[in-house]
Amino acid sequence: MTIVELIDIHDGFTLITDRVATRSPKVLLWLIGILTFVLSALLDNLACAIVMVSVTRKLVRNPEQRRLMAGMIIIAANAGGAWSPIGDVTTTMLWIGGRITTERIIGQLFFPSLVSLLIPLIGLTFWIQPPAEAEDLTGKRGVSRPYVTPQHRRDRRIMFAAGLSAILMVPIMKTITHLPPYMAMMLALGVVWGISEIIHADKDEQDRKRYTAAYALSKVDIPSILFFLGILLAVSALEATETLTIVARWLNQTIGTIDVIILIIGVASAIVDNVPIVAAVMGMYDLSLYPPDARLWELLAYCAGTGGSLLVIGSAAGVAVMGMERLEFGWYLRRISGLAVLGYIAGAMTYLAMY
Repeated sequence: MTIVELIDIHDGFTLITDRVATRSPKVLLWLIGILTFVLSALLDNLACAIVMVSVTRKLVRNPEQRRLMAGMIIIAANAGGAWSPIGDVTTTMLWIGGRITTERIIGQLFFPSLVSLLIPLIGLTFWIQPPAEAEDLTGKRGVSRPYVTPQHRRDRRIMFAAGLSAILMVPIMKTITHLPPYMAMMLALGVVWGISEIIHADKDEQDRKRYTAAYALSKVDIPSILFFLGILLAVSALEATETLTIVARWLNQTIGTIDVIILIIGVASAIVDNVPIVAAVMGMYDLSLYPPDARLWELLAYCAGTGGSLLVIGSAAGVAVMGMERLEFGWYLRRISGLAVLGYIAGAMTYLAMY
C-alpha cells in the first residue's frame, strides 16, 4: 500500500489516464473494467479500486454514469484480485499459508475470474447511455491537461515502472528464495523508497518530505490493517479451541458436497467480510486431507474473492468505493448485484468445467 501511495504521489497513474481519449461511455466502461481487472492483480484490489475511482472522477462528470462505472470497478477489482497471489487479502492468506502456489492459481483462476467480469460488463453496457451530442464524457468539448515539465514526466515514468516491477518481483522472489513474502515486499519498498530519494536528492529538505516513504505511509489506511489483524487473531482463537473443526464436521455431515459448501461460503462472504471467512475455512480443513493446490483451496480463492462483489459491503474494495462515490446499498442491490450473481455463478461453473 505504501508503494502504491509513492507511485500516486509522483502522479504515476496519470500515465494511464492521459492515454484515455475516448468520448464513448461504453468504450470507457470496457477500458476501466479491463484495466481494473489487470491492475488489481498487480497492486491489490483495494488499492486498485481507490486508484481507478480517482481516475474515473477525472474522466466522467455524469453522476449516474460514474456510479455505474464505480459498480463495475468493484466487480473488476475483486475478480482481478482472485487470480493473483498478491491481488486480494484472502488469496494472499491462502498463498502465505501454503494452500496455493503462484503458477497454479494464475493458470486455474484467470479464465473463471475473467468470465465473472465479462458477464456483468456486457450487462452494464446496455445500462450506459451515450452523452448528448454536444458533450463528451466530462461535460465539455475538450479536456485540458496541465503542463508537465520534462523532469516531472521522467520522474513519474520511473516511479510507475519501479513500483509495479517491485511488486511483481515479490511472488518471483518467494518462488526462487523460499523466503517469507513479507521480506520480499519490504525489500521492494526499500528499493522504491531509495529510487524516490535519488530522484529528489537535489531538492531542499522541505520539498523532499512529500516524496518520502514516511509521508506515503501516513496516507495508508492503517485502521483497515488493524481490522484485518484483529480478525485473524479472533479466528486463530476459534481454531485453537477447535470450534472451527466442529463447524467443518457439521457442514460435511449436513451438506456433504465440498463444492456446494465453498459456493455457499462465497455467498456468505458478501455478508460477512471475506477475510474471516477464508481464515475460518483454513482452520476448518486440514492440509493432510486437502493438500496445496487442491480444488477446495482454488475454488475458495475464487468464491471468496468474487463473492464479495454480490453486495457493496461484501469486500474492502466495495466499502472503499461506496464511501468515495456515495453509493447506496439499495442502488447497488438493484443495479449491480444481479449482474454480479450471474458472473459469480458463470465463473464458478467455468472453473469446475476446467478442473
